[in-house]
Amino acid sequence: MRLALFDLDNTLLAGDSDYEWAQFLIDEGVLERETYEARNRQFYEQYKAGVLDIREFLDFQLKPLARYPRARLDAWHRGFMAKKIAPIISAAARALLARHRDDLRVIITATNRFVTGPIALELGIENLVATEPEERDGCFTGAVSGEPCFREGKLLRLEGWLAERGLQLNGFSESWFYSDSINDLPLLERVTHPVVVDPDERLAAHARSRGWPILTLHPIATR
Repeated sequence: MRLALFDLDNTLLAGDSDYEWAQFLIDEGVLERETYEARNRQFYEQYKAGVLDIREFLDFQLKPLARYPRARLDAWHRGFMAKKIAPIISAAARALLARHRDDLRVIITATNRFVTGPIALELGIENLVATEPEERDGCFTGAVSGEPCFREGKLLRLEGWLAERGLQLNGFSESWFYSDSINDLPLLERVTHPVVVDPDERLAAHARSRGWPILTLHPIATR
């Protein structure tokens, strides 16, 4: 059996779904532009630079989910998929997924499951490992449940997900991980085929030093 792991934001997507979700809520008037837009951009730049405080960011990103009933959030998400996500799903990303159709395919992302679950389904991937928003009585609490799926936590969450299925990362004959992010080095270092996708210069330099392939899926995407 072979394993194919895919980061989502700026890898399968030509953009960042976490950032775009907050921008969607701002555009819809749900979040106050003056208060939220600058912070959203600041967190995004920190993520790209590899210096993001994930707990601080999750507090920012998950708190709005706790203010509204799930039905309203789901309705907003449908609009978000049409306006923000559909335009950043490329044919190249779908083709990459198709090349691994015979492997165990998993999207693994730091972005929370509420935002990413419908995106994974749109991409035809049933297996998703993501940061889990805490829920109580069918409503989000604004907190995170368990370990965020970020940096070393992404590797820990994957190992737990595999263990629940009686599998181990080193038990696959081959394993791939596709990612754009310097934050994903802990997991890139553990697979047999690390592939960096449209990386920034820091990750590109690391990939070149290790002889890792560099793949372009979104040549005109704004990083």
